[in-house]
Amino acid sequence: MGDVSVHALRGIDLELFAGEFVVILGTSGSGKSTLLNILGGLDAPSSGSVRFADHELTGADEFQLTQYRREHVGFVFQFYNLIGGLNALDDVRMVTDIATDPMPASEALRLVGLEHRQYHYPAQMSGGEQQRVAIARAISKRPDVLLCDEPTGALDVKTGAIVLDAIARINRELQTLVVVITHNAAIASMADRVIYLSDGRITTIRENDHPISANELVW
Repeated sequence: MGDVSVHALRGIDLELFAGEFVVILGTSGSGKSTLLNILGGLDAPSSGSVRFADHELTGADEFQLTQYRREHVGFVFQFYNLIGGLNALDDVRMVTDIATDPMPASEALRLVGLEHRQYHYPAQMSGGEQQRVAIARAISKRPDVLLCDEPTGALDVKTGAIVLDAIARINRELQTLVVVITHNAAIASMADRVIYLSDGRITTIRENDHPISANELVW
């Protein structure tokens, strides 16, 4: 930032595994979003190494990173970014049309419990339903990794639990690695592992022997 050097992450050493449900917990400015963007190939670290399976992402060019994102990663953000002129089914099809081995768009919507809303437009759906359409769009290409940036941040407690239940279902049924970043400590109870970030560093990694369901969360 001009003459000011900002170190968003410092000495991160981390392994994530297929089929895990991981929550990265930290306050605003702790480095959560930067870490998620690096995992997703949206940002490149200024030093160190990032690998996915046998793919070395460090030093990859934009074409290689685009291929990585297209073939392996699904993103869910706090705001849904649906296309107003498309119904839910067509919005999900936007991804299935470019994916290598996609599931049918209707199947992706079924996995998030919206098979009955597939012909509805964003203006006809609640915030939680729109977020679930965004999740369906992200998982329709069968990603190995689902990265979720504050997926319940714009939702009330009840609706947020429905969205988290949909994410947990994807993790369970597709064995997708799910990484959720949040400042909401309650969500950590759902995770297999919780990674605590502060000032760009991992302060603690805690394994959760008895993850609970979204419906059991107390916010």
